[in-house]
Amino acid sequence: MAGEIPDLHAEVRTGTGKGAARLARRNNLVPGIVFGGDADPLPINIPFNALVKHLKAGRFKSTLFNLKVDGHDDVRVICRDVQRDVVKDLPTHLDLMRLRRTSKIALFIPVEFLNEEEAPGLKKGGVLTAVRPEVELVVTAGDIPEKITVDLTGLEIGDTVTISSVTLPAGAKPTIDRDFVIANISAPSGLRAADDAAEDDAADAEEETTEA
Repeated sequence: MAGEIPDLHAEVRTGTGKGAARLARRNNLVPGIVFGGDADPLPINIPFNALVKHLKAGRFKSTLFNLKVDGHDDVRVICRDVQRDVVKDLPTHLDLMRLRRTSKIALFIPVEFLNEEEAPGLKKGGVLTAVRPEVELVVTAGDIPEKITVDLTGLEIGDTVTISSVTLPAGAKPTIDRDFVIANISAPSGLRAADDAAEDDAADAEEETTEA
């Protein structure tokens, strides 16, 4: 399971309706609602600055959070919607959905590369390019992998690593159906320049032969 699920702190919002929501915003809070699971909907307020920080970090809607509300048990949630001010583009309301441990969810899982010292292509000066340092997978909420690993043993310059060549955690599957590239080993810039020059020379020679 993932080693670090970020906390999302909130407080219970007393009162409902537009009046309570406006009061929350005046107090630098963002109103929201927590729904789903086996419990009743729970109106909450989240500190504006904390929410904006999470939003700026990116992928807010595909991040699993541990919601902490005083007087309530911690619960895992995922954001289903963030409403924003049409002029200022600032958050004005959010919807959070509770998740059961058996719920399926799409999350970005980091990729770790192993055995770089066993890759002949890297020993020759090749460059490892992580095309996708994170991969979006459908996983079970109660069994979220901390990472997926890519073994670079035996890879040469020009080799690529695709999702089909990686052993995924049990129960996880990519959100993309096609066999996409995760990483590749490319030639060092000096070698690529030499190869390009050789190709240009060969092309020039071929053109001269054809003209003759």
